[in-house]
Amino acid sequence: MSAETQSWGSRVGLILAMAGNAVGLGNFLRFPVQAVQNGGGAFIIPYLVCFLLMGIPLLWIEWSSGRYGGRSGNHSTPFILGSMGRRKFWKYFGVFGIYTNIAVAAYYCYIESWTLSYVFHSLGQSFTGLSQTEVAAFFDSYVNISESTFGIPYEAVFFYIVCLALNTWILTKGLKGGVEKVAKIGMPMLIIFGVILAIRALTLGASGAPEGCLDCDATIGLNFLWEPQFDSLTNFNVWLAAAGQIFFTLSVGMGTIHCYAAYVRPKDDIALNAMSAGWMNGFVEIVLGASVVIPIAVGYLGLDWVKENAGFSMAFQTMPFLFGKWGMVLGTLAGVMWFGLLFFAGITSSLAMGTPWMGFMQDEFGYSVKKSAITFGLITLVMGLPTVFFYNEGVFDQYDYWGATVGIVIFALAESILFSWVFGIDKGWDEINAGSDITLPRIYKPIIKYVTPTILLVIFTMSLITPKDNDFANAIENGWELDEGSIIGRALNMSRPYNRSSFADHFESEAEGIAEVQQQEGVFSIIIHSQSAPEEVQAMYVFTEEDNAPLVATGESVAPGQPIASGSFINDIFYIHLARFMLIGLFIFIVALVWRASMNRNPIES
Repeated sequence: MSAETQSWGSRVGLILAMAGNAVGLGNFLRFPVQAVQNGGGAFIIPYLVCFLLMGIPLLWIEWSSGRYGGRSGNHSTPFILGSMGRRKFWKYFGVFGIYTNIAVAAYYCYIESWTLSYVFHSLGQSFTGLSQTEVAAFFDSYVNISESTFGIPYEAVFFYIVCLALNTWILTKGLKGGVEKVAKIGMPMLIIFGVILAIRALTLGASGAPEGCLDCDATIGLNFLWEPQFDSLTNFNVWLAAAGQIFFTLSVGMGTIHCYAAYVRPKDDIALNAMSAGWMNGFVEIVLGASVVIPIAVGYLGLDWVKENAGFSMAFQTMPFLFGKWGMVLGTLAGVMWFGLLFFAGITSSLAMGTPWMGFMQDEFGYSVKKSAITFGLITLVMGLPTVFFYNEGVFDQYDYWGATVGIVIFALAESILFSWVFGIDKGWDEINAGSDITLPRIYKPIIKYVTPTILLVIFTMSLITPKDNDFANAIENGWELDEGSIIGRALNMSRPYNRSSFADHFESEAEGIAEVQQQEGVFSIIIHSQSAPEEVQAMYVFTEEDNAPLVATGESVAPGQPIASGSFINDIFYIHLARFMLIGLFIFIVALVWRASMNRNPIES
């Protein structure tokens, strides 16, 4: 059993911590991008429907499961789930509740470190006078650890370690003394910064529009996000994107909610608490998240530009440039508030990711809070450094997909089936309502039993066998061809038909066109131009001259798969396999620990 008994200091602190767990970088970085890429206002309706039919039910399932497990001294998902089913194999589905958090924390803390670094850069006015291209290049040089943007060698590594060390130190203070205190400070600061920036965005109008830009108006961006296009509601991909965003925004399917809820008192309300945390997150995401990046970007660059360039990194590659248009003082202040907001959003979420591991080690191996936190920090460091060193080689993306996407969906599907069909919906409904300060609509009982698991099953199945180009109608009519972005397609590396060997003595072109060879001191570049439009660049590859040499000349036609450079190459596929190896190793390691812990318990429990 646990060497130390932890608890929450207050209900407000618990709700803020739960909201902080949900309110993360995805609220401000992912949600606006998803909305833009899925029709603006057309995205809001499916988002709210999925929130009501999947998000809220999963919140109640996880809060009640956590409290139920906590009554018997279980504070980690393997044994919380194991206590709810007669067959103890359910505890191995609970492994996802630890594995996912470490896998996500490994790269999430890296993004979090970007925000911390950019706060310092904003204070130091590093972006003052830079063009939009130069600001974008600044970010590219930052994630390229061989370069330095602040006079610090390996700056990205430095800030990552600082950020992870800060998370670990706070976790050593426990729930009440660490996590809860940060939530009480971070959440109000996040909302204050967000409101100030949103007001500035909403009052920007067309005042920042360059000459000739007819759609450069912040109100156009806001209207785009709020005016629904009902014809898009028949697009399955919009619904799939909305459902996926719910996972990211509420932090369901991760195991953090279970672990937080395991420390509430047996008769404490969880129904209203879950609703409060969920709706607070919704407010931050829809109202604040949609009212900063997109309106400001549209105000200066236009809606068409935003539609074409919307992406996760826009917050780092574009926003500092736009803030610079407000003058040195206001621009600096806006940069500090924007990246400070992102940092608070990030750290309140990353702290939650440490609790499943800590609860597990305290319960099963008698670790102290401090020792549990330090081991979490060390494991996350080992897992996370490859995402820093090999960010451009795809390790980051592999962690995000297999850890945060696939792992979350599997866990959410398993827990919904366990809660409704094994634990039993009648018993589960009573557990949700025990000590409740509100009366729940009874319509949610069949929703939890039938609708939520069905939605999750559809999401998982469609993600597993997504047809080519997400064209379901064509697949049904003409035969099912897997999309390279499906789970199976990703596992088979279908998106990489060329350079599929980890190590090779030549490099193959991945594009078709006309070659242009440029040689500079120590390096040479091979640029592939479009045959029909020579000004368009299809691909560009940069090689060192030390061990490599070009195999094509300027003006030569190049076909996909054609060797264009000779030498010794480590292809990105090597780093992709490295990432998967580390994720699989992490999962097996946690399974082994859970098995060991079950053996340490008495035969009835194991």
